[in-house]
Amino acid sequence: MINTNTIFSISSENEFNTLALKVFKFQFENNAVYRSFCDLLYKHPSAIQRIEDIPFLPIQFFKSHQVLSSNAPIEDTFSSSGTTGSLTSKHYVTDLSIYEKSFRQGFQDIYGNVNAYVILALLPNYLERRGSSLIYMVNDMIEHSQHPESGFYLDNINELKETLIALDSKGKKIMLIGVSFALLDLVELHQFNLKNTIVMETGGMKGRRKEMVREELHSVLKSGFGVSKIHSEYGMTELLSQAYSLGDGVFRYPNWMRILTRDPEDALTLQKTKKTGGINVIDLANINSCSFIATQDLGRVHDSSTFEIIGRFDSSDIRGCNLMVL
Repeated sequence: MINTNTIFSISSENEFNTLALKVFKFQFENNAVYRSFCDLLYKHPSAIQRIEDIPFLPIQFFKSHQVLSSNAPIEDTFSSSGTTGSLTSKHYVTDLSIYEKSFRQGFQDIYGNVNAYVILALLPNYLERRGSSLIYMVNDMIEHSQHPESGFYLDNINELKETLIALDSKGKKIMLIGVSFALLDLVELHQFNLKNTIVMETGGMKGRRKEMVREELHSVLKSGFGVSKIHSEYGMTELLSQAYSLGDGVFRYPNWMRILTRDPEDALTLQKTKKTGGINVIDLANINSCSFIATQDLGRVHDSSTFEIIGRFDSSDIRGCNLMVL
């Protein structure tokens, strides 16, 4: 059994690589779905010497199988939003404390203590359904912000407008977290000139509006909110960790995560950095499900701790991930 505390205390590339190989061996032995996938590829722990040799499970398996590496009782099931009639991904979580540790430490490492912010959440499509890992995370942030003004907004956009203007004008440090289409709705209602607010979009139009490339979306939002940068969150149902962009389109991820890219024409071949390819994610916080996932996102890795999302494969469905069409 792997001590989960070691996941969040990684401080070097060597520590990450060593633990990732241990997690692979653990999941090979304890995850029937992942074991079957590895067997089909003739990949066995004895032949895996580097993280680049580890097989990445296609993310679609979370729609069709119960991806678990633990026999512990399931504490919660996170599900993707999906589109009408489509299969949704399900992430069965046997230890919510790992998820909480991941998103709390991941946020703090980049933005500092959450109690420094008033958290205003504009996530209507997530609030309208059950099983959202994003709602779980943001609700925790709202509670730990310890500001009475922090909260969720659904249809009360006018109230959010008034609250945002009042708090910003008082010099309160604010983080406005919203899904793209709702943030666009807000700036169509009112033109802002915010001085003390971080605006963070969590992706997608969810069929409510036409898809926009990131540059176009951020340009409209920057103008509407009167800010110089729009921050972004990269997360998904199948991951228990997040990456953040501070407004430059380049995402930074925590020490227990790594991003690699695969050849778009050959899913089993990894590429060098700075080449556009399919995004493969290693998320060691997924210790009880699968830590090695081949997503349907397209992007490029810049260096050992940053990456960029370019779009998604044409064959993928509209997802609850932070990505734009090419």
